[in-house]
Parts: sequence; C-alpha cells; structure tokens
Amino acid sequence: MPSKMLREYLDRQNVPYIVQTHSQAFTAQKVAAAAHISGWNLAKTVIVKMDGKMAMAVLPASARINTESLRSVTGAEHVEIASEDEFSTLFPDCETGAMPPFGNLYGMDVYVSEHLTRYDEIAFNACSHTELIKMPYADFERLAQPTVMAFTYI
Repeated sequence: MPSKMLREYLDRQNVPYIVQTHSQAFTAQKVAAAAHISGWNLAKTVIVKMDGKMAMAVLPASARINTESLRSVTGAEHVEIASEDEFSTLFPDCETGAMPPFGNLYGMDVYVSEHLTRYDEIAFNACSHTELIKMPYADFERLAQPTVMAFTYI
C-alpha cells in the first residue's frame, strides 16, 4: 500500500489516481514490464547530490540520466548520483529505492526530464517495490512544481 503520507497528500489535493499492484521489481524497466506499461510513462526517481545537496531527478524509466547535462542546465558545480546508503534515511515511509517523485514532501528540489511532459498520464513507485501510482501528469506538475529540463540520454 502506498505510504499514508503520500495517499493523504494526493487525497487532500483532490487528485485522481490509481494504485496498481505488480510483481516485485527493483529497477524501473522491470517495474514497467511487471506493470505492463511503457517505460516512457513510468517516472523513475533518481536521487542526485548537487553541490552537496540532495535533489530528485525524475525521468522516464527508458532513459538514462546525463549528470553533466543536469550540472550544466542547473548551474551546479558538481552533480553526482547519490548512493542508496546516502539517501535511504531521507524516505522513512518508503522501501529503499521506491520513493515517489514528490520532492516537496521530503524537502528536495525536483528536476523533471522534458520527455515526461509529453504524456497525459505518468506512473511512479508508490513507496513500495510492488505498487505504483498512475495519475495525470498535469496534477503531478501542479503539486511537485518541478523544474522541467533536458538532462537525459534516450
């Protein structure tokens, strides 16, 4: 079941969403396959350190993050992908690596790949390796207020 905090947040905001259960999967591409959805519609959340501060980079499961592009477009001097050990305690309501793309719930900036803006609906991990949430991209953008940029390899 999605975390109580996430469910309550979406419900308070009157966001229509669907919770979908799937077989256990630990990579974004395997989640997409297990849930029978396109890797382009599944938003994976990658935690990055930007000049020492944790942030979320959200991109399609089918894409790869280009940290050099992210550094360039944000103006950060140093960008690197954080290890699970570095960020696992920041998401106490989530299984490690299954955090949703709502940095605003965790005090983090959110950067979204422009590729995700092309879809009416996105799906993402619901704090679990066996569940995801599907919701309108427009509602995600309204709530998370991400900075949309180009920082992926396709």
